[in-house]
Amino acid sequence: MTTVNALSEVAALMGDPARAAMLSLLMDGRAHTASDLALAAGVTAQTASGHLGRMTEANLLAARAQGRNRFYRLASGDVAHAIESLMALAGTRAQSTAGAASRSAAWRRDPDLRFCRTCYDHLAGQVGIAVTDSLTQHGHLEPKGSHDWKLTPSGELFCARVGVDLGGARQATTRHFARQCLDWSERRPHISGALGSAIADTFFKKGWAEKLRRGRTVRLTDSGRRALARDFGASV
Repeated sequence: MTTVNALSEVAALMGDPARAAMLSLLMDGRAHTASDLALAAGVTAQTASGHLGRMTEANLLAARAQGRNRFYRLASGDVAHAIESLMALAGTRAQSTAGAASRSAAWRRDPDLRFCRTCYDHLAGQVGIAVTDSLTQHGHLEPKGSHDWKLTPSGELFCARVGVDLGGARQATTRHFARQCLDWSERRPHISGALGSAIADTFFKKGWAEKLRRGRTVRLTDSGRRALARDFGASV
């Protein structure tokens, strides 16, 4: 019964429109102030403080004080994974119940967001799927159960060749190594977990992709397009 109660509590926390807006903003992987989150949710600072306190107590968020500000971020990759899956489910439900109205969904209004974005600390959208498809089609990733992937020996060689920090990824023992994360715009899983984060870091450090100043949208650079074709055998 305890598990049922905990599930009900988390669902209620995520289901509130203001809290859902805050969680959506935090999916960019950055830490945000309470003021930023209040603005995103369209609520007063006092109301936002109550929401943030409840989500922090439930271990959905982690808070850190810096000077006069208090910054909030998602507590873990598992929280981000749950939010992304709920976004995919919500989009599917909207398509089945709202018909043409569903075309107002965020990824249909914003092709850049659908093309490439961050999902917490890894790549999502068409680029994230292209990377994942390449790794699976070349035998670098294999399914491991219903929610994870296994990096094969050829995958280890590939990661070493393109500069993915596997050592650092394997040191992240508190999270899944290679997780299947359902992409809310593409409706298929992209790679998340420590390996997904390490791959994204490679794209950013090599200048293959650039985060925009606000939001989750990521710009794929010309060198990134060349790297996708050269190293991954993929085009987007």
